Amino acid sequence: MVSLQPADINPSSIVDRSPNQQILPLSAKVSDGGQLEVGGCSVVELVKQYGSPLYIVDEQTVRAACQQYDQAFKNFYPGPSQVLYASKAWSCMAICALVTSENLGLDVVSGGELYTALQAGVDPNNIYFHGNNKSIAELEMALASGCTIVADNWLELEQLVALEKAQESQGTAPRVMLRITPGIECHTHEYIRTGHLDSKFGFDPNQIDQVLNFAQNNPQLDWVGFHAHIGSQIFELQPHQDLTSVVVSWLTMAHSRNLSMTELNIGGGLGMRYVESDDPPSITQWSEVVCQGIVQACQAAQIPLPKLLCEPGRSLIGPACITAYTVGAHKSIPDIRTYLTVDGGMSDNPRPITYQSVYSAAIANRMETAATEVVTVAGKHCESGDVLLKDIALPASQPQDVLVVMGTGAYNYSMASNYNRLPRPAAVLVRDGEANPILKRETYSDLIRQDCLPRYLEQSVADEHNGNQTG
Repeated sequence: MVSLQPADINPSSIVDRSPNQQILPLSAKVSDGGQLEVGGCSVVELVKQYGSPLYIVDEQTVRAACQQYDQAFKNFYPGPSQVLYASKAWSCMAICALVTSENLGLDVVSGGELYTALQAGVDPNNIYFHGNNKSIAELEMALASGCTIVADNWLELEQLVALEKAQESQGTAPRVMLRITPGIECHTHEYIRTGHLDSKFGFDPNQIDQVLNFAQNNPQLDWVGFHAHIGSQIFELQPHQDLTSVVVSWLTMAHSRNLSMTELNIGGGLGMRYVESDDPPSITQWSEVVCQGIVQACQAAQIPLPKLLCEPGRSLIGPACITAYTVGAHKSIPDIRTYLTVDGGMSDNPRPITYQSVYSAAIANRMETAATEVVTVAGKHCESGDVLLKDIALPASQPQDVLVVMGTGAYNYSMASNYNRLPRPAAVLVRDGEANPILKRETYSDLIRQDCLPRYLEQSVADEHNGNQTG
């Protein structure tokens, strides 16, 4: 259980607190009645109004993270810079519009994420399109939009050249950035390490000569720079320091070939605090390391400072959200375990079953009650592994209590599913005591909206419906 009392919240210091180091959103406090509030809204009342499970996003925390990244890069990097939000962490129109209102660009990895960004009014000049297997349709969409394409492999380079030739009458050279695997290891889950050599992402570093030859031979594309990313949920600063000298060496090689590349994207990967024992660096600390690392490496190489980009996702949106559930049944197995069930689970948060991820939790209507029992919080899906939290200390709870899981902004909604045909939850954005829906709760009708019946089954289904209605 997270301990939080009203006195723990000092509004004057919120702007200085790094959101990724907090378990609860920055605006969280406990009311006089012992209930959790976020953004000035009672979590219990939000569940009454919008149902559960419910994603609750604190606008103040999102904006604070955006501002800290943006300001840190301006403070520590004397050249041009641009912070991009890695929208794969949570892509929906409201989140895209919110982060871009704070001067951030967007990183997208699919046609769907690009479409969402464009529909949210994001300037294509500030969109960077990643992905290791972009389809022809996605490349055509990217070229038509005018966003920057981060090329990941040889097939994609060949397809871009062919597509540009077919569309050369448009007159604007496509902006292309090259993703290279830096070969840097970091201590994180093997599924989210993307910088080591054995990765599906990017060109192998020993192919740089060949890639640069390709760029020289295809000047019809605007080769803007390099991209690298070493992983996710990283607490160490040294790997990012090491990355800066690696990417600058690539830029130096490009300059030696008279390729006027002017941008470096050093990825993201800064971790966030899910449980009390987590100890990530602050946004400012991380930014200072990468900015100063690039400056020092460029000075040593005697090359001009490039435009420096980064793409935080988890550390920006993760701490801003909590997920609220309604408590259901208890099941006590003597001398083994007590299960506490909730009305969601792996369909709204697949990370525990996928990555063995751990979280913090509390009972929103019993915030001042001492934790007196150890329970395992289980979801409602027909899957033994559908466990959200294992052996966590919580106050004694009753059915209809509201349990909240913290730090659920990153990869929860974006990886949500309809497993067991559960509708995906609603989401609300809260600030100053006001809640605004940003995602409607799916309905049963939504679940079958794309279903199709073979013609030979249509009549039998219709007959069954008619029989049920007349019976």
